Amino acid sequence: MADEVLRERRGHIELLTINRPEARNAINRATAIALSDALDAAEVDDEVWVVVLTGAGDKAFSAGMDLKGFAAGEVPITEKGFGGLTLREFAKPLIAAANGSALAGGFEMMISCDMVVAADHAKFGIPEASRGLVAGAGGLIRLPKRIPLTIAFEMALTAEPIDAARAYELGLVNHVVPGDQVLDVAIALAERIAKNAPLAVRTSKSVMRKATELSEAEAWPVNNDAFAMIGRSADALEGAVAFAEKREPHWQGK
Repeated sequence: MADEVLRERRGHIELLTINRPEARNAINRATAIALSDALDAAEVDDEVWVVVLTGAGDKAFSAGMDLKGFAAGEVPITEKGFGGLTLREFAKPLIAAANGSALAGGFEMMISCDMVVAADHAKFGIPEASRGLVAGAGGLIRLPKRIPLTIAFEMALTAEPIDAARAYELGLVNHVVPGDQVLDVAIALAERIAKNAPLAVRTSKSVMRKATELSEAEAWPVNNDAFAMIGRSADALEGAVAFAEKREPHWQGK
């Protein structure tokens, strides 16, 4: 049997592929553990600056929980959440390359990522209410923070998906491209990020994540502490020296 999650390194970018196309990349217990382990490894690897997550094939990013596995008693949840992802506070930029539809838990995994490049044929949604369930892996928490509350209500309560064009209009995804270009565009976005100082990138992400939960008055101390820390970093000095010497900087991530 093929590995549930494939790992590939491209420079400072780690590409993770959910590798169950025959099951529309549904998440079973083995896949959840494999993805959790891969993300753990990427997070502590100083040579990984950006992670791209995608699915195999062109049908689905992930259809969510593997119902056959669930019926057999499997629960595709780790201490880091559904798929080893949805409860994770991942420090590095995480880009979803949504090669196909992302529904239910698959959608909740997608919106756990920082940015999304979507195939133009993809559909997105949380259909759990149509099955007598609720979206329990963060969809009811994150979705109202990403799009207008009225639209989040409509998606959750009708259980109907939206297409990629509508997701782009709502700001739920960053780019919509033909399916055969999704991975290339996602990697190109990751490369643009990886040109920058990795410590500054991670710190910027952290401040913005925290700021969404704070008032402006509460967010300023977080911002100021981050600014002071970065100002003392080796990369901040390297950035200034490289600019003065008119050369590309050599980042150390510290």
